[in-house]
Amino acid sequence: MMETNNLNNLYQQLEQSIEGEVLRDLTSRRLYATDASIYQELPRAVVRPKNKQDCRTIIKFANQHRMPLIPRAAGTSIAGQCVGNGIVVDVSRHMTKILSEVTENNTIRVQPGVILDDLNDSTAKNQLEFAHDISTSNRCMIGGMIGNNACGSHSILYGTTRDHVIEVETVLSDGTLTTFGPLDQNQLENKLKKQGLEGDIYRTVYYAIDTNQERIKTDYPKPEIIRRNTGYALDYLANAQPWNQAGKPFNIAPLICGSEGTLALLTEATLQLVPTPQHKLLVCVHFNDLDEAMRATVAMLPHKPAAIELIDQNVLDCTKDNLEQRQNRFWIQGEPRAVLIIELFDDNSLKIEQRAKQLIQALQQDNLGYAYPIIQAQQINNVWALRKAGFGLLMGKVSDKKAIAVIEDTAVAVPDLPAYVSQIQQIMAKHKTQCIYYGHASVGLLHLRPELDIRQPQDKKTFMRIANQVANLVAQFKGSLSGEHGDGRVRGPYVKKMLGEEVYKLLGQIKQTFDPNLIFNPNKILTERPIDHNLRTDAIPQDITIQTQFDWQKDLGLKAAAEKCNGSGVCRKSVGRGTMCPSYMATKEEYYSTRGRSNLLIQALNSDNPIKEFASEELKKTLDLCLSCKACKSECPANVDMARLKSEFLHYYHNQKGIPLKTRLLSYYALMIRLGAHFPRLTNLLIKNKWLRKLLQFAPQRQLPTISTQSLKNWWKQRDSKIQNQTHKRVALLCDIFTQYHEPKIGQAAIQFLEYNGYQVIPIFLPQSPCLLISQGLLKQAKKALKQLSEQIEQCDELLQQSGVNIIGIEPPEIMTLRDGAIDLVEAEQRLKMRTLAKRTLLFEEFILQEISKGNIDTTQLTPKEQDIVVHVHCHQKSLIGINSTINALNQLPGASVRALKTGCCGMSGTFGYEHYDLSMKIGEMQLFPAIRQVKDNAIVVATGTSCRHQIADGVAVKALHPAQVFWNSVN
Repeated sequence: MMETNNLNNLYQQLEQSIEGEVLRDLTSRRLYATDASIYQELPRAVVRPKNKQDCRTIIKFANQHRMPLIPRAAGTSIAGQCVGNGIVVDVSRHMTKILSEVTENNTIRVQPGVILDDLNDSTAKNQLEFAHDISTSNRCMIGGMIGNNACGSHSILYGTTRDHVIEVETVLSDGTLTTFGPLDQNQLENKLKKQGLEGDIYRTVYYAIDTNQERIKTDYPKPEIIRRNTGYALDYLANAQPWNQAGKPFNIAPLICGSEGTLALLTEATLQLVPTPQHKLLVCVHFNDLDEAMRATVAMLPHKPAAIELIDQNVLDCTKDNLEQRQNRFWIQGEPRAVLIIELFDDNSLKIEQRAKQLIQALQQDNLGYAYPIIQAQQINNVWALRKAGFGLLMGKVSDKKAIAVIEDTAVAVPDLPAYVSQIQQIMAKHKTQCIYYGHASVGLLHLRPELDIRQPQDKKTFMRIANQVANLVAQFKGSLSGEHGDGRVRGPYVKKMLGEEVYKLLGQIKQTFDPNLIFNPNKILTERPIDHNLRTDAIPQDITIQTQFDWQKDLGLKAAAEKCNGSGVCRKSVGRGTMCPSYMATKEEYYSTRGRSNLLIQALNSDNPIKEFASEELKKTLDLCLSCKACKSECPANVDMARLKSEFLHYYHNQKGIPLKTRLLSYYALMIRLGAHFPRLTNLLIKNKWLRKLLQFAPQRQLPTISTQSLKNWWKQRDSKIQNQTHKRVALLCDIFTQYHEPKIGQAAIQFLEYNGYQVIPIFLPQSPCLLISQGLLKQAKKALKQLSEQIEQCDELLQQSGVNIIGIEPPEIMTLRDGAIDLVEAEQRLKMRTLAKRTLLFEEFILQEISKGNIDTTQLTPKEQDIVVHVHCHQKSLIGINSTINALNQLPGASVRALKTGCCGMSGTFGYEHYDLSMKIGEMQLFPAIRQVKDNAIVVATGTSCRHQIADGVAVKALHPAQVFWNSVN
């Protein structure tokens, strides 16, 4: 206890001496216990520096108290570089500034927490970019790229990160701020004479190279291998001045690249930018077997490709089950065993097409490949999106065996690739292990991932044997065991084997000089710690089972559903790159990311007391700010469904702690609204009363939606329909409680438009909102509501004397609930019925589009109107079926010009915007509100969800319409 108090006092002193934050609580430490690797280790604390002075203070503190530091940016490392029992230094929270404009030499200066795609967005106006478009480009940070010496798909053209880092500013182990950049001979001689740690570093590095030239040339990988991250880059410096007069000036910055934070702490970097290619084109060659693809890779090199990327059948199969990537499969023909994506760059549009044809002809002459689709323009991005999703897709595969990262970073010379892959296949066959093959074929680096369940003792042994055998094989080919992901924990123990005793000693001398107290990221690169130490899977599984309401069998259980998160951090992308994850985008807190929530769920379920931990207040806090937008279900490559996990958690939490009054009141919301509809004016007075908002714990800035003086049901009873029962065109309209009582004019518009087009409409008035109940964790009540709905539809079928009629709905989350969550929530005996129901259920716009294509609706009968229509689509719709049905349906209106607003989540999300007003409005301001403010005054704003329309009204005082209203207006 005394030791804990002393530590807390020390951390408190540290926090008082820096501008950033020190996080010591268990929850924060758990968030940083993993990265995208197979490792897990609880750090002692997390520090988030705000500036370089903070970094200096942190390093002095670490030296004084002999505490190791683990530098971290986005935390997407695959080799375990960001995991350790020390103080995590997270630069991603504050050190995120682009520090300069682009110079006349096409350079730019940045802090380590700048996201790659954000950097390239900022330099696009200069037609420049940082060349290394790695698969994690929408969330990876420059600091991590330098730490790993990242490469990207175009390294055959651009080389590696160290080729484009001009200068780095670092804090050394003694706390001094030091810049490493290019030096001429006089400058180098002055550095070699300098006293202090900086001078020691220059002398150690210089003389290590100067006295070991031949050894370095002999023991490092073949010089033609571009991707070579094994150990420290002495071979790169040995090819520079003064030893190679034609080489680059002496510069220690390339040594910092790929050093994984083991030598110094990066605070700034000056980067060399390259011109953005004027013309791009893809040739996607399909193969019947992997060996053929490897032979084709060698044959393609004379055609000077900018990239050759391999995707095998295993990865392609994973894209079939991913909601987002399924749309990016348009170019795939048949069932290829392997595909090579070849990208060509050129300054001439005609020449690039000619080069593509020549490439295809050459392959056909050699009988290589069976399909050769050419991809151009915007579709290029779709193909690359599929390729970039590979790692996450594999880790989201539902199986006890996972595609393990252990030999996934090996690189050999390209001419050696066919023979190397053949021997890899032999190793896998010997161990009876399936292996995934994808990656950067153009430079001889394939991401090889054996599928293993390393929780099982036998597979854990196989894991070790494969690692050892492949290390020996790479050494035989004089390749690099680490091509771009780094040595870290998973390859560090093999560095001595790969480079030999003498070079290994040189690396040790360099580490010792830079870091005499071993505070910088210990047990990475130079380590003898076994690679099966501190595995995530070492957590002892508990026999206690959490009783769930959803059926999680498809995910192999609740815990496995959370464990689909592999740490790749797609949820940490910046604003404007999708919807996931709105709470992270607004707060920039790992705590509120999908990855952070998954981490905490997993560690709670793996804890010594999961019954208690799974109902903890900390878990509730992180899930409380989840908007249940469902974006992770499609945008996360692993298909993590945090909305469903949150609902399951809330149900369990309510069972353990009791249902709060606010939640109980919400469970009766539909009943209260139905009763209140009999006295709408009186009810609206109560709704507007501030005490009701206080009782519900809703923000005073929000106005609750009032009840219409005439409900949709009353309107339906009083109207005079001209449609006779004899019509063959019938449709059932699902009338949710919001449409019935708050926005009945939308329901009226839908019914009138359908009847105008000759449909007999049978309304089904929902007495409850299954979606609302699920979002609140009231899962037993939701089951009852779904069963009741199923019975209502059976009655509807009897009334129509016809089954299978389309059931269409107005409110996207209610319809998406039927098509997504309901099937796994209802009791087993009802699932077949619910699955059949889901297949019949369409959104209003989906149905309209379907009927137009069948010729059942004639749009020429509608009044032509010159009208600009801008559309914001509800998150559930966007995530589960996309925006096309709404956009395409509205585009059928004569004279309409329709475009989708580039927006993420609106920020309202049912009751979320009432409970978390400030955050809700902040999310709205990220994209939605600015986009609507830029819309022309006479444009029609369409929003498909009732909560979206409410948020737009509150945020920008604009009345948004539902598509049904726009269609009915086109009749009048």
